[in-house]
Amino acid sequence: MSILAMLLLWTVASQLTDRPQTLPAPWQVAARIGHLAATGELWFNAGMTLMRVAASFALAMAIGLALGLLMGRSRRVDDWLNPGIIILLNVPALVVIVLSYIWVGLNETAAILAVALNKIPVVTVMIREGARALRPDLDEMASAFRMAPAARLRHVVLPQLAPQIAAAARAGISLIWKIVLVVEFLGRSNGVGFKIHLLFSSFDVTGVLAWALTFVAIMLAIDLFILRPWERRVNRWRQDAA
Repeated sequence: MSILAMLLLWTVASQLTDRPQTLPAPWQVAARIGHLAATGELWFNAGMTLMRVAASFALAMAIGLALGLLMGRSRRVDDWLNPGIIILLNVPALVVIVLSYIWVGLNETAAILAVALNKIPVVTVMIREGARALRPDLDEMASAFRMAPAARLRHVVLPQLAPQIAAAARAGISLIWKIVLVVEFLGRSNGVGFKIHLLFSSFDVTGVLAWALTFVAIMLAIDLFILRPWERRVNRWRQDAA
């Protein structure tokens, strides 16, 4: 109902505006999306953007999870790394992207690294707070049964961190794809951000909305059909315990 309400508001606003090219109607944007899909241009560029999102997401989650767990479990490590995390949290994403392109070059490595660096501190902080709240009695149980480090991580630590990991994943995927668009806007020759850059130069609002809404729909599908079911699965043990 909320989506229908937004579409209705969009339709009314598009009909009331004095300049239709400034705010095209929903059916005009839908027609552009259909044309892009028919030519194959949509699938190639959206696929390139999705590849960069997936690579940056995996890198940021892996490093952020490791750092957050170390900082949450060790006060000394937290004292050493916390200033760097605070700095990364406050450096603008645009600065990180520009420096990555200057230092690494205008290539895929720089693009993925720039996106990951913007997300790693956020994941780290969320996981650190979860690691600080781990139950000490479960640690004592693991020690009493002499569980191997890998088994303790899998069966004791990660299940307790599941809510923080799921929250970081769902928040991260929405942040990462927005930064990926900026990366493509500034220094890539394909992808959704690159296409928006070209359309911006000609003030093609219909095209900008078509590309943006298409990728929003892809991200919504990922959230609904991948991230939410995974979140319910990893939290199932809490419901069973209750």
